[in-house]
Amino acid sequence: MKTETIEYKDGDVTLRGYLAYDEKKSGKRPGVLVMPEAFGLGEHAKKRAERLAELGYVAFAGDPYGDGIEVSTLPEAMKLATPLFTDPVVLRKRGRAALDRLSSMPQADPARLAAIGFCMGGTFSLELARDGAPLKGIVSFHGGLQTQRPAEAGKVKAKILACHGADDTLIPVEQVSAFEAEMKKAGADWQLIVYGGAKHSFTNPSSDSVGMPGIGYNKLVDARSWKAMTDFFEEIFAA
Repeated sequence: MKTETIEYKDGDVTLRGYLAYDEKKSGKRPGVLVMPEAFGLGEHAKKRAERLAELGYVAFAGDPYGDGIEVSTLPEAMKLATPLFTDPVVLRKRGRAALDRLSSMPQADPARLAAIGFCMGGTFSLELARDGAPLKGIVSFHGGLQTQRPAEAGKVKAKILACHGADDTLIPVEQVSAFEAEMKKAGADWQLIVYGGAKHSFTNPSSDSVGMPGIGYNKLVDARSWKAMTDFFEEIFAA
C-alpha cells in the first residue's frame, strides 16, 4: 500500500492530507474522501483511509484546520472547530478543497467519488452533499446532523447514509428529527441507521479516554456501521 502526505490549499491556508491507495492496482478507481473528528487529522482517520485502500479505493483523509494540526483535548478541538461551524460557506469551502484534491489524483475516477466522516467529519460530508458536490454518496458516522443552511429541493446529488448512536447525547433527538424533515423536503435519497447502545464516537477505540458520559467506543456497532458503508459503496459505485 502506498501512503503519503499531500499538501493542498484552501485560499491562503496550507492543508496536509493523507493519501492511501494500492499501488499494485492499475487504472482509475473510485475515490473516497475521509474527514476526521474535531481533534484534527490523526490516526483514526488515517487508519480508515488505509482500510479503504485495502478495499480497492483511493482514499484521501482531509485536513480540517491546516498544517496537519491535531490536538488532544476537547476544549482545544472546539476552539479550532468553532470558526468552521460559524459559517457553512467556510466549512463547505474547506471540504471542497479536499474533495478537489482527491479528484485530481491520477488514480482516482472523478466520476466516482464519495465522502465519509466521523463526528465533525460526518458534518463535513453532509455539508458537501447539501452543497450539491459531485459525489455518488456520503456516509456520516456519529456526525452532527444540524445545519445553518438546509438542503434545497433537488440540489443534493449524493445518496446519503447517516449512522447514528441511539445513546449519543451530543446529538439531541430534535436534531435527528430536523435532519429527517430536511432530507424529505429536499427530496434526497437518504438512509438513517440508529444503533442501539451506541454513544457518540462509537467508531473510535480511544474515545473512552475523553471521559464524557455520551462518548464511547462500541466494537460491535463500529463493525456493523463499517459493513453498512461497504454495502452502500457497492451500490453507489456499481457500473
